[in-house]
Amino acid sequence: MGKINWRRAAVALAIVPALGLAACSSEGGRAPAAGSDSNGGGEVASTERIKVALITHAAPGDTFWDIVRKGAEEAAAKDNIELQYLSDPDGGRQSQLVEQAVDQGVDGIALTLAKPDAMSGALQKAAAAGIPVVSLNAGENDFLDVGAFAHFGSDEELAGQAAGEKMEELGYSKPVCVIQEQGHVGLEARCAGVKEIVPDTEVLYVQGTDMTQVESTVTAKLQASRDVDVVIGLGAPFTMTILKAKETANSDAAVASFDMNQQLVDEIVAENIIFTVDQQPWLQGYLAVDSLWQNKRGGFTIGGGQATLTGPAIVDKEVAENIAEFAQEGIR
Repeated sequence: MGKINWRRAAVALAIVPALGLAACSSEGGRAPAAGSDSNGGGEVASTERIKVALITHAAPGDTFWDIVRKGAEEAAAKDNIELQYLSDPDGGRQSQLVEQAVDQGVDGIALTLAKPDAMSGALQKAAAAGIPVVSLNAGENDFLDVGAFAHFGSDEELAGQAAGEKMEELGYSKPVCVIQEQGHVGLEARCAGVKEIVPDTEVLYVQGTDMTQVESTVTAKLQASRDVDVVIGLGAPFTMTILKAKETANSDAAVASFDMNQQLVDEIVAENIIFTVDQQPWLQGYLAVDSLWQNKRGGFTIGGGQATLTGPAIVDKEVAENIAEFAQEGIR
């Protein structure tokens, strides 16, 4: 296959006012009063305090979302926002959380669109109530259709192609791409992107809410298919479990990943994982919340009707060594 046309991956930059950062506001908590900073190092926006709901499809225990939330909380603290964080991996229940936020009269909603069809009814209610909506992480191809005015995340098909090109460069030709949530449009797009570059890619579905099942399914696959030369996890906790499965299966297959946490960065530095594809989740949370404030204070919109890309970025050993300190701080 030909190389990716990276021009279409150009990122629309968000301009953030140079206001100092203050303590975080989360779960309905209060930020410091406008014009003050509990750390003594800057000012909170003097604009009217607003309430924003951040509603994701996060599954319990997935540390990726801790990073998204940190970015969102930092933006909320700067922007004098009361931030409510809610999540549910089930599309129907996530939609109910959106409806609850609408009923509460929030000033803005940031949400993930892993299952956009499930969100459409709730977002119609948000539109009828005049509540602005942005999406993040999942939904780059659907956000305009469901009424969001901006999206912040990675182009997941492009991210898959980037992973495929890196594997091709390293000489791998028989990948298994492990999807932990069947029907998740972003995860499906990642594996589809890999397959565009490396046609002999096989998709393996596992139950991401049960790590024991993830490990046993991957172990069985590696024991049965000794020609598999690389296994790709689509999230850091799942990739760490895939490493265990590789050991149990006594497999020579390499392991690659999408997304990061500190443990995964350490494993890349130790050369136990060959690389990961980073989508910079801290930025997704920060930009989504900040964009709602920008819209409230001046009617600003970001992206010009296109998704604002925060990835993909390949993180191999050299890059991992350079960002290890940020992983320790929990922002990478």
